[in-house]
Amino acid sequence: MIQLYYYPSNASLAPHIVLEEIGAPYKLVLVDREVQAHKQPEYLQLNPAGLIPVLIDGDLVLSEAAAICLHLADQHLALHLAPPVGSAARGHLYRWLMYLTNTVQAELIHYYYPDRIGGPHAAFIQASAEDRVMPMLDILDAHFEKTGGPWILGTDYSIADVYLFMMCRWTRHMANPARNRPHLAQFLSMMAARPAVIRAHEQEKLMMPWY
Repeated sequence: MIQLYYYPSNASLAPHIVLEEIGAPYKLVLVDREVQAHKQPEYLQLNPAGLIPVLIDGDLVLSEAAAICLHLADQHLALHLAPPVGSAARGHLYRWLMYLTNTVQAELIHYYYPDRIGGPHAAFIQASAEDRVMPMLDILDAHFEKTGGPWILGTDYSIADVYLFMMCRWTRHMANPARNRPHLAQFLSMMAARPAVIRAHEQEKLMMPWY
């Protein structure tokens, strides 16, 4: 059985939602950040970076949330959670996943963990990160306006939508969160109504507002 090592509302949320979309049997394994379980030798054997999540699928031990989402989509092609390999749509899937992970998520990490690089300047680092996230959200909102959506790849729902939902969720306490933008607001409302999203949030005991 597939195992997903997770912590509520961490980057494991996207793979968790994808697992619920797939409907295959899986087991959630809590990695308790409150007691630094992700830095303990047992977990570091699974992911030497000490980051959450990790997916175990048979002999495969896989880290990095976006990679896990891609793997799950490719293992369940009939569900069409990712466009066919080699298609233009697949190229756009890669584009948006890379943008969300390498650009948006990287900045959100600075927002949530400013002390890692800022030390006594943590408050400035956090504020600066929030400022830099705002135009990224604007770019995403403008993309939905241009394409007409309803999903980031257009008419087809994909794992990129799951990842975008998680990124938008992480802005919910900012002064100008993703939900304040009209097209992202519509997208988020649609995502929050999906049964897989509801089940994942309930299993992780995540309180409202989800985004």
